[in-house]
Amino acid sequence: PAKIERESFRIIEAVADLNCFSDMERSVVKRMIHASGDLSLSGVVAMSDGAIKAGVDALRSCCPIITDVRMVAVGISDRRTCIHDNNVLCKIDDKAVEDEARRAGMTRSAMAIRSLSNHADGAVIAIGNAPTALFELLDIAKEGVVKPALVVGTPVGFVGAAESKEALMRAGLNYVTVRGTRGGSALAASAINALLMIACNEDCK
Repeated sequence: PAKIERESFRIIEAVADLNCFSDMERSVVKRMIHASGDLSLSGVVAMSDGAIKAGVDALRSCCPIITDVRMVAVGISDRRTCIHDNNVLCKIDDKAVEDEARRAGMTRSAMAIRSLSNHADGAVIAIGNAPTALFELLDIAKEGVVKPALVVGTPVGFVGAAESKEALMRAGLNYVTVRGTRGGSALAASAINALLMIACNEDCK
């Protein structure tokens, strides 16, 4: 597996256009390309200035990692989150969240993010599935109650996904995102894993 991974990253470095990214940014983008199998992804990945450093610094300060869905949470490396005690929080399967979402007329993903708002200040937040969760997070941030250290926003799909990511880029938060309809849980988890590798001083390729 290690040999295959090395060859994969050799191909990524040879083919993908990574020239506009710094070394740390490039490490994250390469992991995202590796997870997606899409060498053109580098053309649509967008990051705010200083986003990667902000995320790495927060992880080294033992911040929690909040996710919108379990698929993002289970894709994050347990071995690396243990090093700086980064608790991974996801409440999408919480029965109380489901009930509250039904009462409020919200999606479960959006309510799950709102229910974790008391953990969101200074957190690294990964939203890989639901545009409604990203819109909800931006609403919470707009209220001025919390400011995440970094938002990895990669919701996928044809309804609301591109719009939610454009809103993220205008929100004044540190962000990593993918323009347009592409995205998904694997991309969000891969970006977080790259940040964790940098935070743990590992070779991130």
